[in-house]
Formats: sequence, C-alpha cells, structure tokens
Amino acid sequence: MGAAYYRAESESGDHIEDPSEDALFMLIDDLNHSDNTFVVIQPDEVDPVWSASVAVREEGGYEVVRRDTTRREHEVVTEAGIDRIARDLTIWMAARDFPGRATQHTGTYRNTD
Repeated sequence: MGAAYYRAESESGDHIEDPSEDALFMLIDDLNHSDNTFVVIQPDEVDPVWSASVAVREEGGYEVVRRDTTRREHEVVTEAGIDRIARDLTIWMAARDFPGRATQHTGTYRNTD
C-alpha cells in the first residue's frame, strides 16, 4: 500500500487516509451539533500548505472552508448537500500538490515533431 497523501479526521476522532468521495460523504453525514461538529482534511505532513474543513452550522447546512497558502486561496462557502460537498472537495483536493506525487500539468499538449 502506498503512502497517504492526505487524511480526513473528524472531531470524534474518526479518520481516513486518502478518503474517496464516498468516504468523505460518510464522515460529513456523521457530523452532528453536539460532539462531532467538524471534519478537517489536510496533507499528512507536519506543516500542511493546504487544508479544507466542513463544519455543521447552527442554522442548518454546512460551512466549507478551503485554504491553500501556495496558491493564495481562501474560500468559505455554505452548502446544504453532502453529496455536492464531497464531490467538490474531491475535485479540489485532486488539484493540490503532494510531495512525492508527480506534478499535474493542466496545459495543452503540443507535439513538436
């Protein structure tokens, strides 16, 4: 099994290494207003440069926070649908840089032959 690139951990102590979209859905679905109010997702390293969190809102729904210091990103949104949160976070995390993983290129391929 390969090294964990990131982990998701809830306030209750539940954690999953390299969680799938379905695993994120389950962690978020388990949140409540009393003793398990948030999930934090970040690289499995000492000083992570990015992180995301999902917290239960008193008014209903969830607050989603995404931060990436290398890209100067800081976004806070509210969302009601767990499926959308899990999908959006999965897509967002796929675009992050991880030590030891090949860099993702988004440019257009040009054949110079």
